[in-house]
Amino acid sequence: MTEQAGSTGGALAGGLTEPVTPEGRTLLEILGRHLPGMASGAGEHDRNGTFPLDLVRSLGADGVLAATVPVEFGGLGVSSVHDVCLAVKRIAEADASVALSLHMQFSRGITMSYEREHGTDTGRPLAERLLRLMGTEKALISGALKDAGGTTELVPAADGGWRLTGRKILVSMAPYATHFVVAAQTRPTSGPPLTASAFLPADSLGLKAPDNWNGMGMRASASTEVLFQDCPVPAADVFLRGPVGVRSDAAMAGQTVSSIGLLGVYAGIAQAARDFTVAGTARRRGEPAAAVRTLIAELDVKLYTLRTALAAALANADHYAYRATDDPDERGRLMMAPFQYAKLIVNRTAASIVEDCMTLVGGASFTANHPLSRHYRDVRAGWFMQPFTYADAVDHLSAHALGTDVAGAAS
Repeated sequence: MTEQAGSTGGALAGGLTEPVTPEGRTLLEILGRHLPGMASGAGEHDRNGTFPLDLVRSLGADGVLAATVPVEFGGLGVSSVHDVCLAVKRIAEADASVALSLHMQFSRGITMSYEREHGTDTGRPLAERLLRLMGTEKALISGALKDAGGTTELVPAADGGWRLTGRKILVSMAPYATHFVVAAQTRPTSGPPLTASAFLPADSLGLKAPDNWNGMGMRASASTEVLFQDCPVPAADVFLRGPVGVRSDAAMAGQTVSSIGLLGVYAGIAQAARDFTVAGTARRRGEPAAAVRTLIAELDVKLYTLRTALAAALANADHYAYRATDDPDERGRLMMAPFQYAKLIVNRTAASIVEDCMTLVGGASFTANHPLSRHYRDVRAGWFMQPFTYADAVDHLSAHALGTDVAGAAS
């Protein structure tokens, strides 16, 4: 969203305000044509709990859905997680639900690009196929991560492939996705169970994605449940990972790259709440009271803290993202800790900014249709986003501080 005069969004070094690559700048220029309309429709989509499908299709026609797909496969070629996060932030200033949904698409392009270069013999061609679908066919790929009830499993099928069964919740864009990437575990006839990701089209036999989302927040994200009942999945459409229950610090590098950009959603909510509140205060007659001026100054201090901490973590992630020759476990740890520092700062600070804005605006902000009411509900979703939950982050960061985060270290 175009920065308003007097906002804290000027071109500050390290402040998550400007792209660091030409591809990122191109993405922001394209988005700029869509953000005003996105913002004007956000309130209605929130009230009705409707997914802005026409908007997403319009973004797809302009290449946004393939933003992180390499140019050779029809995309814009954005590869910097900083620029992805900045784009997500700008979208979230207009509509956080759309930002949440599009981040899933953006992260898919980045992770599949890495998989294509550094994955297994099976994973590389599958990753290339996904990238081509995103780049040339405008595929909308939803990620199904969170299990509901039991573990989603891949069981060997008679034809040499797999059968997928399970139930996932909080799957953004699910009713409108063309394809799904599903986190699962294998249940092989022999050998240890493995973590895996299954790729399958939305019209697969046994797949159901009912359009029944009724969330407290992110109401326009269509984050419904998805049911998989004995869905056939060819062997070539499964990414096989490591053994279940075996720690892999190396995997934290991929987790960082795929998820850190999501923090832009909550940075964007905080920015939008701040700008709305400060603009409204400036329009009032007379000199604001000292308490009002104090809260406004604190808003900008908090927002500066949030943005600079996040920008530092993003710079760290971009630095290590493609250093594939480094020790993989050490690389994973060096990426995850700053990510989790930033995640805790963003989760806490964004919520605090929105609450302060509601205090400044007063009781009107507590009505269901008020913009700050939407921000208040949406910002709370940050605590549920992977990785990690608050408890898991505490375990990870305390171990990092005490030097017990290395496999085999004394406990």
